[in-house]
Amino acid sequence: MLWPVETRSVSPVFVGRSDELGTLTEALARAEAAEPQALLLGGEAGVGKTRLVEEFAAAACRRGAVVALGGCVEIGADGLPFAPFSTALRALRAALPDELAAAAAGQEDELARLLPEFGEASAGRHDEQGMARLFELTARLLERVAAERTVVVALEDLHWADASTRHLLSYLLRTLRTGRLVVLATYRSDDIHRRHPMRPLLAELDRLRTVRRIELARFNREEVGRQMAGILATEPDPAQVDEIFERSDGNAFFVEELAVAWAEGCCTGLTDSLRDLLLVRVEALSESAQRVARIVAEGGSTVEYRLLDAVAQLAEDDLIEALRAAVGANILTATPGGDGYRFRHSLVREAVADDLLPGERSRINRRYAEALESDPGLVPAEARVTRLASYWYQAHDPAKALPAVLHASVVARRRHAYSEQLRLLERAMELWDPAPEEIRAALRPVDYTDVYPPCGCDPATTPLRYLDLMAEAAVAGRFCGERERALKITKRALRMVEDEGDPLRAAWFWVQRSRLVQDLARGDGWQELGTAQDLVRGLPPSEVHADVLANVANWSMLHEPGPEAFAAAERAVEYARMVGAREIELNARITLGCLMVDAGDLENGMAELRQVKETALREGAANVAGRAYVNLPSELDSVGRSGEAVPILREGLVFARRYGLLDSEVWIWGNLSDSLYALGQWDEAAEAAAGALGSAASAKPRGAGALRLAKIALARGDAAEAARQLAVAHEHYGTHDPMPQALLPVARIAVGVAAEEGRLLDARAELDRALDRGFPPGTQRYGWPLLLAAAAAEADARALPAVADGRAEFLDRLTEAVRKLTTGAPLWLAYERWTRAELHRARGTDTAALWSDVVTDFERLDRPYDLARVRRRLAQVLLEEASGDDGRDRATELLRLAGAVAGHLGARPLAEAVALLAQRARLSLTSGTPRRALDPAESLGLTNRERDVLRLVSAGRTNRQIAEELFISPKTASVHVSNILGKLGVSGRGEAAAVAHRLELFPPERADRTGHTDRTATAGQRT
Repeated sequence: MLWPVETRSVSPVFVGRSDELGTLTEALARAEAAEPQALLLGGEAGVGKTRLVEEFAAAACRRGAVVALGGCVEIGADGLPFAPFSTALRALRAALPDELAAAAAGQEDELARLLPEFGEASAGRHDEQGMARLFELTARLLERVAAERTVVVALEDLHWADASTRHLLSYLLRTLRTGRLVVLATYRSDDIHRRHPMRPLLAELDRLRTVRRIELARFNREEVGRQMAGILATEPDPAQVDEIFERSDGNAFFVEELAVAWAEGCCTGLTDSLRDLLLVRVEALSESAQRVARIVAEGGSTVEYRLLDAVAQLAEDDLIEALRAAVGANILTATPGGDGYRFRHSLVREAVADDLLPGERSRINRRYAEALESDPGLVPAEARVTRLASYWYQAHDPAKALPAVLHASVVARRRHAYSEQLRLLERAMELWDPAPEEIRAALRPVDYTDVYPPCGCDPATTPLRYLDLMAEAAVAGRFCGERERALKITKRALRMVEDEGDPLRAAWFWVQRSRLVQDLARGDGWQELGTAQDLVRGLPPSEVHADVLANVANWSMLHEPGPEAFAAAERAVEYARMVGAREIELNARITLGCLMVDAGDLENGMAELRQVKETALREGAANVAGRAYVNLPSELDSVGRSGEAVPILREGLVFARRYGLLDSEVWIWGNLSDSLYALGQWDEAAEAAAGALGSAASAKPRGAGALRLAKIALARGDAAEAARQLAVAHEHYGTHDPMPQALLPVARIAVGVAAEEGRLLDARAELDRALDRGFPPGTQRYGWPLLLAAAAAEADARALPAVADGRAEFLDRLTEAVRKLTTGAPLWLAYERWTRAELHRARGTDTAALWSDVVTDFERLDRPYDLARVRRRLAQVLLEEASGDDGRDRATELLRLAGAVAGHLGARPLAEAVALLAQRARLSLTSGTPRRALDPAESLGLTNRERDVLRLVSAGRTNRQIAEELFISPKTASVHVSNILGKLGVSGRGEAAAVAHRLELFPPERADRTGHTDRTATAGQRT
């Protein structure tokens, strides 16, 4: 078996393998029920089989099982006979000496063939049945040992197993019938070639229904990153994770070796131990085969036969013979198409390449480049430019490499391969100084740099300058999400351009820096934009000037919306049109359209956004279209037109994926979650919210995704999960870039979580902070749900004496905020009436007429959950006002509709509130004869005396005061309080009071108040 060369390279964190570990744990549970289990665990060398077995063994031990490990030992071509079984039995003897001795009683002389510690093996009979007898005795021995105690027998490295071991294992797995036994065997799948003796055994065991086979796959990139973090005891650099993931192909053992090599400063090579391990079979080849292997190692992951023939410069028969030897030794393998060759594992290729002498490597790469230049048809056209650039770069010829790398970067950008483009541009920066001056003077002109003004008089003909190259790299880094790398390049460029006194180019780089620090949640970006504004002030109109204005307008929309933001957007559109900067104009028009909607000019604003989206698609402005796919549906959802938003969002997802717009995709996922939530499609909304936590390179979209999950969890009654997701959102949003579209939804969820947990004072404090910051114009989409949540929390807590202090003042401040907030759309008007109704409820002055208007408002909107909530409130007031049979009939129908929606959505708090109200009013929400409803206290199992005690606890009485009022002793009161806490499942008197209030066991003033209010709503977000 391949043990890690240095144990310190093993990650202390067990990574991934949850499905496989779950399968093993499930097998253990079945074994504990006396159903013996057999499992085969396969995987390539180093993929993590031993680590998985160790984790499973530790878990089994924690559950009281005895684990016996045994491994096959290789000696030459064969394994040591019965080695794994002997080792396992020895472990069992050490752990269960008495049980093993009792199980072996009378058969020690036969079993001594496996375990000499049993005594002297008898001479016995050596015939066809001798081995079968031993096998039968071994199987029954294990069954007896596992009769009363769960036993796990783990046999490792079966690929080295001798024939006897394989036969015994086959017998054991076919004949196990009873016992609390798990037999787990591992093997190295990449060693099981066509003629390996394990192949027939695996085929045989596959036919047994009692044997489960698990194939352990390599790690994905995320798992490699987590493994590296465990090994290095720090979060690794994403670029390093990418590199090690690519080099290791996800093989856990190789990841360990590479991570340690990198930590020790050997990031460009392999450790000697790993290199020696990988080169053993290569060095056994003939010299010509080794030579071919070395050439293939430098050619790339796959080398076409014709290209290999041109580079190897061998006679064709000699080349084919060398290839046959390398393929036969499992070093090389033919490509699926049959037109080339590749190494069986990429690290074997790397080990061979690392073994090359420096001059030898350069010479091979030069031959590849020269062959490809001479005959470009040797490789597929789509790979030609990139491979030529790579060969010249590896040949260490800057004069040839720099133009080739720059050409390849253009090809990469045209394919939207921005990560590859950035890598190539960084290589170009590395090659710049070593390249001869005459080569630099003949380079291609500037490629795409957004609106950056290239150096020179004629950008179409002027050769690329180094500052231009940095601008290309900064844009590529931003596009591919490598913002850290882009920020470093931008900072270097600013140092250069400041020395040259070039305000226009400096302003452009300051805008890039503003975007990057915002995306990385390291600042709000305003200082950088302010510097850019100062630099362009007084200069003639230009694309850079228009871009600065457009960014200022967008920043203002997100941070300080209002008339000034509107004016900035109009100026940006004007400047962009003056200089013919089409994309800047379209972006500024998106900002302008959003501000128009927020100002109440709904139809014109929507029309502007739709027109920009169609124009951007028609003109191929992918980034503008991506932003339109985020903002147009967001505005539609914000005014209650979620049904129109969903198809646009789904179309946007396809578009964002096609063009690799990671941040746009995640913003779209988040907004889709909001729209689906509003439309009552919560399961799909949760899936979309999970998508919003996916692959975004920026922190803010991930924070928005977590906030959506918190909203759904809160509406479904899982306050703990809502609090957890709220913390995740806080982490992603950071504290350096406060925006209303983040701060207000965060405050809304925080109010809901605090109210749900009975922390009303915390909920008030959260709202106070939001009111202190104020609601800038255009933030009503986020403000109304927050005010509603706070008003509902106050109404729910009306009867709690503990929060009476300051209540009147808080309600007055909340009422004033409601009075000031905009109601320019039907949805916002509905929210205003709902919030005012909740404020009346908080003061005990709400009426059926008031709630009827709210219900009417929401019946016009396609928001089933909100409608269900206000219907429940109307039903409650109708029943309280004792409005006769008509009122009861209407209340019954309202509750039936609300309950149906709550049940469909899984909105547990609303469903419970509906059921409780119907129960207290003795209403049947289904057909049939009404039955007597249980009192809520009775349903909790409270006695009459306990109910009296709970009433006084809810009023804030101490045990002594309770005793005096009920004429019992303080000790008896204490016992009653303890019983009540147990029956309610709470830990303190405050929580007990909150439960009593939520169930309205002791309603204030007006009878039969019920009361759990969901404190969530929805609001899309913009970019």
